Amino acid sequence: MVVQLIGHLGLGGAEHQVVLLARELKARGVRTEVLVMFGGGPREAHLHEAGVPVVHLGFRTFSGHGWRALPAGLRACARMVRYLRRTRPDVLHAHLFQCYVAAAALARLARVRVLVAGRHTAPDQCPRSAPMRALDRRASRRADYLIAVSQDLARQVGAAMKVPAAKIGVAYNGLTQAAFARHAPAALATDRPVILAIGNLHWWKGHGALLGAAALLKQRGLECTLVVLGEGPERGALARQAHSFGLDLRLLGSRPDVGRWLARADVVAHPSLAEPLGIAVMEAMAAGVPVAASAVGGIPELLTGRGLLVPPGDAGALADALERLLSDPAQAAALAGAAQEWSRVHLHAGVTVDRHLSIYGQLLSTR
Repeated sequence: MVVQLIGHLGLGGAEHQVVLLARELKARGVRTEVLVMFGGGPREAHLHEAGVPVVHLGFRTFSGHGWRALPAGLRACARMVRYLRRTRPDVLHAHLFQCYVAAAALARLARVRVLVAGRHTAPDQCPRSAPMRALDRRASRRADYLIAVSQDLARQVGAAMKVPAAKIGVAYNGLTQAAFARHAPAALATDRPVILAIGNLHWWKGHGALLGAAALLKQRGLECTLVVLGEGPERGALARQAHSFGLDLRLLGSRPDVGRWLARADVVAHPSLAEPLGIAVMEAMAAGVPVAASAVGGIPELLTGRGLLVPPGDAGALADALERLLSDPAQAAALAGAAQEWSRVHLHAGVTVDRHLSIYGQLLSTR
């Protein structure tokens, strides 16, 4: 039995992978359940549809509940230990900081055979205090194995957590078959080239650089329509920036029909300032849409020779890359074709599940 532990079931990349892994394991006959620390979210329905049990532990955040979170957390810890002792999973796979810290403290008490820590973010992506960094290192050392979503992230985690290379493996995020399917293009009233960006509206996603690049393209006589799928605190600032540049920006919020918007796009831009891997880049590759992206984190592992890479935050370099793709359809098609073929071999959900099952099996064979 494999139990996945996650903080919530929102629209983030880690949550997407938890759901994908749980569903695929269930489809292969592996008993699997998902533990949720803090609350549900829109992805919970996908687990219910697949027949994957979801167990809510009832942890509370100090930011939302103050000191009342402490007794709630103690009750949730006891609930988690009782659950693990009752179900006796072979593997507890805890994703993201709060989950693998909690799992490291409770797994031995619950007599879990194998504890895996899923690393989805770079150690320095979310600045932490010295005590929190020490807690991170301790939890990483107590885990039996760490799985990072890219080679670059594995190197960063190994160095920051001071764990041996033999204790860290890589399993790329996976994509379902639906990501490779053909979709009818979304309806969009514009006669300009469409640049699509997918990602929540946080400063580290680099949308400001994308707007700067679009402004440069406009100065060169190449006016484009920018479509951004995602929501977040930067919406107002981005709308004001686009207005000041005179850009055609469509902020469409979080959308379930990403495939249709990829089918409508001429090119995908991914200007992130930090990105362990980039599910949006993966989805664009699978859809056969040319990509210009920041050379950060694991993105070069995806796009080297299969897309255009630019320095993060460099609006001029991003404008040049987008102009190349939009003005040279043959090159754009060649890059997109190579990316799609590579993604079929390396990023399909079946490959991801095979990799996880191999790691789980190797760990269990030593127990």
